[in-house]
Amino acid sequence: MINKKQKIIIANWKMNPVDLVEAENLIKTVRRGIKKSDDRKVIICPPSIYLSKIKTNSHFDLGIQNIFWEDKGAYTGEVSVLMAKNLDVKYAIVGHSERRLYMKETNEMINAKIVSTLKNNLKVVLCIGESLAEKNKDRASEIIERQIREALKNIKKSQISNLIIAYEPIWAIGTGQTPSQDEVMSMSLFLKKIITNLYDRKTAENLDILYGGSVNSQNALDFVDSTGMNGLLVGGASLNASEFVRIVNLFG
Repeated sequence: MINKKQKIIIANWKMNPVDLVEAENLIKTVRRGIKKSDDRKVIICPPSIYLSKIKTNSHFDLGIQNIFWEDKGAYTGEVSVLMAKNLDVKYAIVGHSERRLYMKETNEMINAKIVSTLKNNLKVVLCIGESLAEKNKDRASEIIERQIREALKNIKKSQISNLIIAYEPIWAIGTGQTPSQDEVMSMSLFLKKIITNLYDRKTAENLDILYGGSVNSQNALDFVDSTGMNGLLVGGASLNASEFVRIVNLFG
């Protein structure tokens, strides 16, 4: 199942680094190290406070790590889609497991964010995944299907071209534990089956699906080459400039 589509590599810096100079140095080193290639697209998702500086110091597409469902108003601490677009942001990560866990985001809230983001013509990176307890109880498929169905409620087929799904098993994020190549391939097929049932087969085949969770330069190719995945959502390794450059350059 060799995938010939353009690969998508997303760097999710999370709440790092704590210093603007360090953030600027990181993006400058990444920019210098990554070879130009049409075989893959690189998207950088820094903390929102750094977006304008990262835009100045790189040619990569920008993503925001979180977005709110209202365009403006009395929502202290939130960032709207319109605000993000003013900074030339092209992508919004929605539904990351850390926000589900720490900020208690529900599938209903995630759906509201997706509706607003797609309405305003930003692309969505929808994160889904199961916990270790859910995996051990053989509930992964049930949990993931519910996450997708509820997140995409009232989303039209015509809007799915602006959606990316990132499968991040929660038990693999930052732990060094990773699923097998066969498990990743099975999940890729399962996700396409869900989208086929919700929309149709062509929509599912055109959908970009990424893997995330303890990705590094040693395992990156295994998660993409023969699994049906279209790329990677990279967390911790994206904060190490040389490691992230190695990951990206594996794909062209």
